[in-house]
Amino acid sequence: MHLIVPFAGTVSDAGRQALQTLVLPQLDKLLARLAPGAVLGSDEFSLNTPHELALAQAWGWPATADGATGALPFAAKAADSLQLPEAHGAAWGQLVPVHLDVGNEGISLTDPRALQLDEAASRELLAIVRALFESEGFALHWAAPLQWLATHPSFDTLPSASIDRVIGRNVARWLPDQRAARLVRRLQNEVQMVLYTHAVNDRREAAGLPTVNSFWLSGCGRLPPTQPAAVATAAPLGAHPTLDDRLRGPALTEDWAAWCEAWRALDAGPIADLQRGGGAVQLTLCGERLAQTWAPQPRSWWQQLTTGWRKPATHAVLEAL
Repeated sequence: MHLIVPFAGTVSDAGRQALQTLVLPQLDKLLARLAPGAVLGSDEFSLNTPHELALAQAWGWPATADGATGALPFAAKAADSLQLPEAHGAAWGQLVPVHLDVGNEGISLTDPRALQLDEAASRELLAIVRALFESEGFALHWAAPLQWLATHPSFDTLPSASIDRVIGRNVARWLPDQRAARLVRRLQNEVQMVLYTHAVNDRREAAGLPTVNSFWLSGCGRLPPTQPAAVATAAPLGAHPTLDDRLRGPALTEDWAAWCEAWRALDAGPIADLQRGGGAVQLTLCGERLAQTWAPQPRSWWQQLTTGWRKPATHAVLEAL
């Protein structure tokens, strides 16, 4: 059983203060009996998030430990799951419809969930911009309201920032500037021009909803030769890594009261299940900078005897992420 928890820690000062109020008894017990392993990641400015690096490692993908390259083929993985044509042979990228907000301090990306896109609205938007992409040789596929998949040779190992890095932040430092990304940057501009005056956004404004005026590209590349194991999101713990992302939304919106409440529910639920599980359990805690995995290790009789006496510095562990 391997549980991966994104946004278990934060670099926000307000979030770190909220962390000090948390009491997580099941996590305390679990960390006391498991041993820390290698650390992944570098800082909060790497293109990939630590939980993405942890997933890549769990799936056996070749990846750098610090996440600097930004080329992890999550789009190709999704295409393979949907059994789309050329999922293994082609280079894929994930496009997320977004609202870019122009402010005094630059352009920021609003949390895509605030768009409240359903399937019909998302498919309509995709149909509006499809010709722009197809005229440049892209093939587009609808996967989910906030996930369009595209295939194009330019996506092969193209570094791109995870959207979790950009939500609520100025997009300038995260836009791809490589030669291979020039076509994508041009398409972003063309999509913005098409959607700016389109009736679909007039209707959204009349309904009090944010307009959709661009897209964000991430997860580029080709699948490795060996297909990775499937991952379940918020599913029962099983043999494959399980990603529980209930902390993500509150962390990205900096709702620290909700983040603490989600942590308590996580501690009483999946963490407690892991604590009771015994055997070869693994826990990977991920923050904005680092991810670290805890797993059983052989212990001497003295270590087994004193395990119950150890007081794990859980707050310090989470702050270090």
